[in-house]
Amino acid sequence: MSGAGNGVGRGGVNLLALRSHNGALVLDLLRTSGADGISRLELAERTGLTPQAVSKITARLRDDGLVTEAGRRASTGGKPRTVLRLVPEAGRAVGLHLDRDELRAVLVDLTGAVVGERRASLDLGAGAEAVLAAVAREAEALVGGGDGSVLGVGTDPVPGTGTRTRTALGTETRPVLGVGVALPGPLDHTRGVLHRVTGFPEWDGFPLRDALARRLGVAVAVDKDTNAAALGLAVGGERGSFAYLHLGTGLGAGLVIGGAVHRGARTGAGEFGHQVVQLDGPLCSCGNRGCVEALCLGAVARGDLAEAARVLGTGAGNLVALLDIDLVLLGGRTVATAPDPFVRGVRAVLDERARRVGEPPVPVRAAAGEVAEGAAQLVLAPLFGRADA
Repeated sequence: MSGAGNGVGRGGVNLLALRSHNGALVLDLLRTSGADGISRLELAERTGLTPQAVSKITARLRDDGLVTEAGRRASTGGKPRTVLRLVPEAGRAVGLHLDRDELRAVLVDLTGAVVGERRASLDLGAGAEAVLAAVAREAEALVGGGDGSVLGVGTDPVPGTGTRTRTALGTETRPVLGVGVALPGPLDHTRGVLHRVTGFPEWDGFPLRDALARRLGVAVAVDKDTNAAALGLAVGGERGSFAYLHLGTGLGAGLVIGGAVHRGARTGAGEFGHQVVQLDGPLCSCGNRGCVEALCLGAVARGDLAEAARVLGTGAGNLVALLDIDLVLLGGRTVATAPDPFVRGVRAVLDERARRVGEPPVPVRAAAGEVAEGAAQLVLAPLFGRADA
């Protein structure tokens, strides 16, 4: 695959062919129907398209290698219906989670299923060149199985890094559609430019998306870690309006309102960790005092998970009151090490709030999936009609 944002030849995925709304509707139904597949008649009934339109779309998808026959199904009258299914291996995407001290990379197929994974230590404060080199190394090893066998090499310059090496990921038969990158914010999701990442001001203004796209030779999408995780959860089946609270080396929130990721006018929504709940509290890395993040991480450092959960629940209660959401999901490496105390503690705070105001309690549970999987959906979700990706 060559050129960021380009499609691939016959046998791979023709991205231009999928940019119609109707094509995305059909492809998404094929994705959610799984291995059992779905008939053309069912596709027409569920999309509202004419049978002729569905036949044209599915024929194009078959020519592109995205769809294949999955047998026949008995009908109530006439000849059996041909059933179609998505070909998961027809395309892949890389999802990268850049945390402050760790990089996790996953390779997923078109259904979002993880088919490869790598982890490596990372110093987000080591500078752009070191971080880009680490990201490229892990992405190439993930796609190439560690031997670089599926990589091509180019010589496009990388702005601001002084290097002229790039790699193109994937092959025509197993194309990599792109790379999704998730990391702490704030940042400009639309342009892929970082702002003053909390604790790492040297990243302010860095064009991460374009730098990586030139280096890797594929399309790149960049978003905050919490937004990527929230997108992955929404694509994976979470419905309605919910908040994903991510507690790891920092604390943030991903918001899904009415089924769509809410980023705000400047990708600034979800800066949950820096709401002040104690005016004379400890100094936070953002410069304020008494932020939820500082109080929560301080309690974790002392080993007081009950207090950390109580603080997290207080912040979650503010969010519930402000946005009237249906569900609170908890994730991040700190929660993952001991999910039960956090779920119990946050739930207790929200239940008490519900009793006071006379409302049904908002459910709280640990989130399924991680940030890197959500980052991969920054690439895949638009193919299936998710404009909020």
